Amino acid sequence: MAQRELSWSVNLMAKAPVADVVAAAVAAEELGYDRCWVFDEGVMTRDVFVTLTAIAGATSRISIGPGITNPYVRHPGATAAAIASLDEVSGGRAFLGIGPGGGLALGPLALDRVRPLAAVADTVAACRALFAGEQVTMEGATFALAGARMGYARPDIEIIVAGRSPRITELGGRIGDGFYLSFPHKELLDTQVRDLRRAADGRPFHVVWSTAVALNDADVEQVRSQLTFRLVDSPVEVRNMLGLDDTRREQLRDAIARGGPPAAAHLVDTAWVEHFAVVGDAASAQDEIVRRCNVAGVDEFMVPVNDVGDLSAMTALAPSTT
Repeated sequence: MAQRELSWSVNLMAKAPVADVVAAAVAAEELGYDRCWVFDEGVMTRDVFVTLTAIAGATSRISIGPGITNPYVRHPGATAAAIASLDEVSGGRAFLGIGPGGGLALGPLALDRVRPLAAVADTVAACRALFAGEQVTMEGATFALAGARMGYARPDIEIIVAGRSPRITELGGRIGDGFYLSFPHKELLDTQVRDLRRAADGRPFHVVWSTAVALNDADVEQVRSQLTFRLVDSPVEVRNMLGLDDTRREQLRDAIARGGPPAAAHLVDTAWVEHFAVVGDAASAQDEIVRRCNVAGVDEFMVPVNDVGDLSAMTALAPSTT
């Protein structure tokens, strides 16, 4: 099998001061990464668009966008304006990552995921029309627009959909320019990519896979924390594969609500980590990522950086070393 060309990206968690997040983005560009996403986790992180704008001013090549934002925290029309403005500031390097949003972002703001599939579909439709310069009047599932128009957007700004359920995956394949698979069970990666491309019906479509890279025992413990909220939101099929019953799921949910993901990490079996994360030294991790992407037909691997003070995984997997 011929090896497909693979692009590499990072997703930065903006828990640290904006200047530190910007420094990590600059380092990613210098290491050869193609794209820089920034998590949008509501009030627990720095504002995603302020941070992205600062990154735009400090970089010159790397693509930038939210990874991911949602239809609830901001009006989708405001999101479209933010992305178009970011694209202008960055010289045409912006993209939009959009999904239903998770508990970390929505919970502290007391927001519910109302009709998430319709909300995402309406947001994509509205943003496409606004980017194209059309006058938009619509009554969506969770928002409305009345004669809205933007005269300053690039029409072909890339929109990448994200989510974990089979229904959002199928929707993303139909309406997105690509899809971001976050922490999928590795045994299901091939199937999910195949389903995405089937839904895309032969048109150009960019598939992104992201998961934690654990290079040592401390990283494995960090992955247990990162898996907590993801397992709570995982499809039934994945929970059944792990033996994660409703009782443990509710325990995870309660522990997260009391003390955040670290307080729930002990409820994640260590054996579950290798089902989702890439575990090993830098060389074996690179080999596994490239092999799985090649077999599944993934176009981009995203390295999540949850602590911008520790860029070890980002540095170890730098495109210049692969």
